[in-house]
Amino acid sequence: MSSIILIEDEAAISDTLRFALEREGFAVSCYTLAREGEAAIQAQKPDLLILDIGLPDDSGLEVLKRLRRHSELPVLLLTARSEEFDRILGLELGADDYVLKPFSPREVAARVKAILKRSSPAIPQAIMGFLSTAKSISG
Repeated sequence: MSSIILIEDEAAISDTLRFALEREGFAVSCYTLAREGEAAIQAQKPDLLILDIGLPDDSGLEVLKRLRRHSELPVLLLTARSEEFDRILGLELGADDYVLKPFSPREVAARVKAILKRSSPAIPQAIMGFLSTAKSISG
């Protein structure tokens, strides 16, 4: 089961996303403040971060900048900011995707699945073939 940290200060959005993602089989931990979420990332080592840009204690973009100094954790940004500049900045800072509010929780779940699929280390076909051959010989 993949684990997700969601840093979002709006309870209705957080609850809706948690429900949709848990229905898809993800383990979701929610935080309303940047500093709480950043501490959780260090402690939990999640598979993906969903990050609101407009948090009460810090900018999500600043959180992303700090994260990128030491981590390649996949990040999906959430924001009500629809300006092209904001979207481009988020992507240039290292976000894997960007979703505008309001959004469909099912679409966010689909985007999360796509990001995780792309970010999972793929085992080359040659190794897969070797492993299946070795398994059939040994067993």
